[in-house]
Amino acid sequence: MSAMDFSFTRVATATVRGTVGEVFALLDDHKRLAAHMEKPSLMMAGARMEIETDNRRGQALGSEIRLHGRVLGIPISVTEKVVDFAPPFRKIWETTSEPKLLVIGRYRMGVELTPIAQAVQLRVWIEYDLPTGWFTRLLGRILGGIYAQWCLDQMLRDASHVV
Repeated sequence: MSAMDFSFTRVATATVRGTVGEVFALLDDHKRLAAHMEKPSLMMAGARMEIETDNRRGQALGSEIRLHGRVLGIPISVTEKVVDFAPPFRKIWETTSEPKLLVIGRYRMGVELTPIAQAVQLRVWIEYDLPTGWFTRLLGRILGGIYAQWCLDQMLRDASHVV
C-alpha cells in the first residue's frame, strides 16, 4: 500500500527534549505508545483496549500488535504489523486486515524523529480510511478526524515526558 491508498491524513509535530535514542525508545515500546488506548476516556466512550504483541514486542520489522476490547458493549479489535523500522529515526505500522473499529477503518501510522540541538523534532501521523459498515462509516465521517487527531496528540503528550 502507498500513501495514496488512504482517504484521510492527520499529522502532528512537536519538539521533545531528549536524545533521538531516548525518544525513539519510548515510541518503540508499543504498549507505552498506545497506553492511551488502555485507559478509559471520553474518546473511548469510557472503554479501554488491551494491547498484545508477538515475541518481538512490536519492535522489529514484521512484528504484530493486536488491540481488542469493547466500546459501549460492541467488540472492537485491530491487528497491526510493523512495515518500516529504521531505529532511531522512523517506525511505521499498519493494519493487516479490515479492523473492527467504530470510527476509522484500515490505517497506517508512523513516527519520524529528527535530532535538533538538544532535542528531537517528532512527527507522528496517521493515514486512514473510513470503516466499511454503513453505520460505522457514518460515525467515521463525524468523528474519525477528531479521534485520529486525539490519538496523535496523546502520542505527542506521552513523548514529551521522556526527560
